[in-house]
Amino acid sequence: MTAAARGDSPTPDAAPSLPASVPRRRGEHLPAWLLIPAIIAVLLLVLPFVALLVRLDWATVPAAITSPAALQALGLSLTTAAIATVICAILGVPLAVAMARSPGWLASVLRTLTTLPLVLPPLVGGIALLALLGRNGLLGGALAVAGIRIPFTTAAVVIAQAFVALPFLVISIEGALRAIGTEHERVAAGLGASRFTVFRRVTLPLAAPGLIAGTVLCFARALGEFGATALFAGNAAGVTRTMPLAIYTAFNGAGVEEDTAIALSLLLILVALAVLVLVRGWRAGAVR
Repeated sequence: MTAAARGDSPTPDAAPSLPASVPRRRGEHLPAWLLIPAIIAVLLLVLPFVALLVRLDWATVPAAITSPAALQALGLSLTTAAIATVICAILGVPLAVAMARSPGWLASVLRTLTTLPLVLPPLVGGIALLALLGRNGLLGGALAVAGIRIPFTTAAVVIAQAFVALPFLVISIEGALRAIGTEHERVAAGLGASRFTVFRRVTLPLAAPGLIAGTVLCFARALGEFGATALFAGNAAGVTRTMPLAIYTAFNGAGVEEDTAIALSLLLILVALAVLVLVRGWRAGAVR
């Protein structure tokens, strides 16, 4: 009797399996038509930073990054970015919960509004903030009558940073909330826990990895904000000149000032790398 008659032949749906002793290697059969564009993409991302390191006059680095102007700009950047991050956390966590737990149409509307600053040029954000809070703005006129002036102050730096950084925190937390679902929250509510208790004892701990990653990314984005800050807050030394604006100011100079700009850029790159390493560490810990 043939194998087909006995019904021993493999069915078309049966997928061949590798022996247990044969390991599966990631990217083992990556075709050239994928590999070549991937290499070009990596070069596009890496070569500008390599050129920056080659161009840098390393002898000027210590003096550049320890000068009073640089330390003042760095201190202002760290302070305003930290304040903006706290504001984003206070406002962004409830917004992320609303996006993750709202009906489909409402969540879509909230998500669109939240991600809008991500796709707009930062300069447009600065113009929009001036239209809202400027002397002749939608709210700025009433604030001016009350003696409150926001544009071109340190408070304007914080607002501009929060405006551009808030989406990073909200999207990270919303993704974490959608991943954990609502089962644990329903169980806690069924056991008699109040909504606030459920949020504090169940939702926040489960969403902690997303909250931490989003907070770090939010801080990094606020630290590197330039366009909206330049238009809405200005470039006054000691008041609104953050590190990106200090780099821009130095780069518009000549000679040694350009070397200073590159050295300050290196400092921001190191901060960004530290942020990325921190985020990866938290995510790896969450997976374990």
